[in-house]
Amino acid sequence: MQFQSILFDRPDAGRPLEDGAAREFLADLRLDRVIGSIVGDRDDSGLRPLFLEPLGNVDSINYRQDVFRDLENPALVAHVRSFSRAMRSMREHLAQGELLSGYQKLRWFAGAVSIYCAAVTDLTDALAMTNLQSQGFLGLRGYLESYAKSTEFAALVAETEKITADVASVGYRLHVSADQVRVARATDRADVDYAAEIDRVFERFKTDTVTEYSFTASASAEMYQLEGAVLDTVAQIYPRVFGELERYADRRAGYLDATIAAFDREIHFYLGYLAHIGELQASGLAFCYPVVSASSKAVSGSAAFDLALARRLHGSATVVTNDFYLADPERILVITGPNQGGKTTFARMFGQMHYLASLGLPVPGRDAKLLLADNILTHFQRQERVENQRSELEVGLLHVHAILELATLNSVIILNEVFSSTSLTDAVFLNRAVLARVSDLDALCVCVTFLDELSKLNEKTVSMVASVDPDDPAVRTYEVVRRPANGLAYAAAIAEKYRLSYESVKGRIQA
Repeated sequence: MQFQSILFDRPDAGRPLEDGAAREFLADLRLDRVIGSIVGDRDDSGLRPLFLEPLGNVDSINYRQDVFRDLENPALVAHVRSFSRAMRSMREHLAQGELLSGYQKLRWFAGAVSIYCAAVTDLTDALAMTNLQSQGFLGLRGYLESYAKSTEFAALVAETEKITADVASVGYRLHVSADQVRVARATDRADVDYAAEIDRVFERFKTDTVTEYSFTASASAEMYQLEGAVLDTVAQIYPRVFGELERYADRRAGYLDATIAAFDREIHFYLGYLAHIGELQASGLAFCYPVVSASSKAVSGSAAFDLALARRLHGSATVVTNDFYLADPERILVITGPNQGGKTTFARMFGQMHYLASLGLPVPGRDAKLLLADNILTHFQRQERVENQRSELEVGLLHVHAILELATLNSVIILNEVFSSTSLTDAVFLNRAVLARVSDLDALCVCVTFLDELSKLNEKTVSMVASVDPDDPAVRTYEVVRRPANGLAYAAAIAEKYRLSYESVKGRIQA
C-alpha cells in the first residue's frame, strides 16, 4: 500500500467534528483542557484540528496504536525529534528570509533547502537502521527511501551543495571610512586572514583553563540594510554566481515534498500526547491501548482515571483509579452516592476514554475494551445566564431532547444530574422516560443521579455507587464501585453535615 500519512491509513479515515454541540461535549468532559495543554497557546504545528477529528473505523485506530507502539523505542523518538528540530530550523530560515529582500532572501532560502536535504537524508538513514513494526512507519520508511533515491531529490541535493559552495567561495574586501563602506573584489595580495592574525596577537594571553561564554547576537534592521547593500554590490562584482543563485531559487521554489511536510506536522500529534502523559506514567499511572470494537458494547476498564483531573492533581494529590464493566445485555451505568464523591469525575472518565480511543490514543487505565462511538453526547449542569428567559427545567428538557434526537445505537451518552432542579416526583418521572428511550436505542450511557430508583430500571441498567469511608461516612474515598444503590447509607453523614442528627437537634433545642 502506498504511504498516505503517519496519522491516516486512508484519505477518508477521519470524521471532523462540527462546531457547536460537538465542541460543547469536549468542554463537558474537560477534554478541551487536555487538548489545550498538548497543543499550547500558539499551536505552531497546527495540531488542534487533528485532535478534533476522530476516526471512523477500527483499522484506522489500530494503525495509530501501532505507530504509538513503535514510538515506545527511545531511539526512534530521538531520530524523529532530531528531524523535527531540523525542519523547524528550516522554517525559521524561510521566515527570516521573508523579512529580507534581494540576495539576502535568496541566501536564506538556499540555507533552508540545505537543512531540508540533510534532515531528509538523516531520517532516511536512521529509519533504515531501526526495527519498525507499524504500517505507518514502515510506509514512511519505504516512501523516504524511494524519495531519497529519486533523480529529483539527487538533483536538489547536488544543486544546493553547488550553489552553497559557490556563494561561500566569493571573496571581497570592505573598506570602512567614516560613514562610507567601499566593496572590492578580494585579491590574494590584499587578503588578510584575520582569524589567524587575531590568534597570533592574543597567543600570549592563552591559559590552560578556558571558560566558555555563550551569548546570542541579534542584528538590527539597519545592519540588515547594510548587509543587503554590501551584498548587492558583491553581486555586481560576481554576476555569474549570483545570477545562478537567482535561477536556483526560481527552479527550487517548490522544493518541499508535500508528504514529508505533512509528516513533519502530523508526528507532533504523537509526540505531544506522549509528552502530556509521560509525567503521569512516571508517577505510576497506567495507560493502555484499548481494544476498540465497532459493534460490541461489552465495554470495560481497569485502573481508569480522569486524564484532565490527573494532570491538575499531578504532584499535589493521589489520583484515585476506578474499574467498570458492562456485560451483555447491560448498557447503562447509573451512578449514585454522596455529593463530592467522584460521580461526575467517573462520568467524565468514561466519556474521555471513548473519545481518546476514537483518536487512536492510549487511554488512562491498565486495560480497556471500548466502543467506537459515532457520537459522544453529554448533558452537564451549567450556570444559568441572566439573559436566558427559560427555566432551568426547560433548558434541560430541550437539551436532553436534542441529545435523544442525535443518539443512535452506537452512541455514548453522559447524563450528569439531569432535572435536579424539579420536584422529586417529576425528576423520577422524567429520568425514567429518558433512560427508557436510551434503553430502547440500546446506546451506552452513564447517568449520574441522586435517584436510587433509576438503578433498577431494567436488565440493561447497572448500579454503581460512590463510596465513603466505612468508619466515617462523611469521608469520601472517590472510589465508584458496582453495587446496589442505598441512599440511606449516607443519611447519617448528611444529617450531621446539616446539623440535623438527633444530638445536633437536641442540643439546639436545649440551647
